[in-house]
Amino acid sequence: MSEVPEVAARRRFGEGPLSRAAALIYTLLVVEGLFLVTAAPGLVALTLLGSDASNVPLAALCALPLGPALSAALYALGRRSTDLTDLRPAAAFWRGYRANAGGVLKIWAPWLAGVAVIGTNLANFAAAGVPGWWAVLLVLVAAAAIVWVANALVITSLFEFRAVDVARLASYFLMRSPKVTLANASLLVVAGGATLLATELLPALLASAFAAALLWNSRPLIAEVTERFTV
Repeated sequence: MSEVPEVAARRRFGEGPLSRAAALIYTLLVVEGLFLVTAAPGLVALTLLGSDASNVPLAALCALPLGPALSAALYALGRRSTDLTDLRPAAAFWRGYRANAGGVLKIWAPWLAGVAVIGTNLANFAAAGVPGWWAVLLVLVAAAAIVWVANALVITSLFEFRAVDVARLASYFLMRSPKVTLANASLLVVAGGATLLATELLPALLASAFAAALLWNSRPLIAEVTERFTV
């Protein structure tokens, strides 16, 4: 009979609100550190670039390592355990990085190329001599592309689909889940505002928190993909 309380105590360990909060904070810190390590080459190069419009393509190239790093963060947070006795965020991060890097780059690299083209056009808009409404259209396209890639990163990080299927699903959920789209758009506005008001490195320093918020916003998307598009 004396073993029953001990078993109950072991079961309760790691299941209380303080334990869950501690597990989340620990996971966020570990994932943030690993994100910065894997994204460091691109982040360092970005800080060395000037703000000249001609550097937009180079900035896109420097951002290439951020895609796999963010995908690994999404994977680690999406697969995290709330039990303090079973926390392995570093192992989950590296597992996600190895498994998803190739697939993520098939989405991330073309997206960066497209955004670089839009950014270059906007930066040189005055010299182009085109109507003002064209700039508004480009901004709307860029905004839609950013929300689209957020969907694509969540899908390709947590599920195994071909790149073309990820692209289709990400587009489908832009209209299918307006609440997810608006929530992620708001999150990206916050990230953009933090960049403008503070430093371009601030979103990177808060990458794990942004990834956790992105996963939280995308719960309806994740649930529907799991239910309808996986076996």
